[in-house]
Amino acid sequence: MKTLLDGLKLPESARWHDGRLWLANWGTGQILAVTPGGESEVIANVPSAMPLTFDWLPDGRLLIVDGPKANLLNADLSVYADLSPVAGFCNEVVTDGRGNAYVNGSHDLQAPGAIALVTPDGEVRQVAGDILFGNGMVITPDDSTLIVAESYGNRLTAFDIAEDGSLSGRRVWADLGGDHPDGICLDAEGAVWYADVAEKHCVRVREGGEVLQKVEADRGCFACTLGGEDGRSLYVLAAEWHGWENPFGDGPTGQVQVTEVG
Repeated sequence: MKTLLDGLKLPESARWHDGRLWLANWGTGQILAVTPGGESEVIANVPSAMPLTFDWLPDGRLLIVDGPKANLLNADLSVYADLSPVAGFCNEVVTDGRGNAYVNGSHDLQAPGAIALVTPDGEVRQVAGDILFGNGMVITPDDSTLIVAESYGNRLTAFDIAEDGSLSGRRVWADLGGDHPDGICLDAEGAVWYADVAEKHCVRVREGGEVLQKVEADRGCFACTLGGEDGRSLYVLAAEWHGWENPFGDGPTGQVQVTEVG
């Protein structure tokens, strides 16, 4: 892999959107957009340091998760939805083609968490529970399946999505052995790439758990996404991890790394 951008604190929530890589730089409250040449632009500044994640509604509106405040925000930082009835501390968000937003989180980081649904009309309700530290989430292009990374469960878990946004049919999409998946992305063949902080790698798996490809890094991998002109560039958000007590260490070690994949 080559380094595209460095000097970040803790990069997370990798997205490819409108020809650029977007990410949240935890510790600074910034959402950045990065060109394939490595030029970055600050898109938003959020008062909270971490967690901080984002995604877009089908009409192009940007939604931002202010994790510590359990709020889903609009791009102007006004509140789109209050998530505190479901989780007091929120993490990842993903949207579907119907305009629904799914956010995972918990009331206690050491206890199982939940997934909240925010419908286009503003309703907030819990649609899944017993999530073992929910991290990255993806939705299949046909809006039929949601896949969530359960970091403490060492697995990717899938749900069927109903017309009203409800989740059912919970199943293990892939057992990852000793790996702890963080950010994930879906590829054109329906396989999932997941990032692993402790193991310092990103792994491509198909449903059932077969490992198809692995990319090693020199520091913890927090998130990954596919992008570039042909969708074959794997962008990896990586940093040295020093634990929850000192998440940013003694200085910025966060990087955007990129490599070409199949």
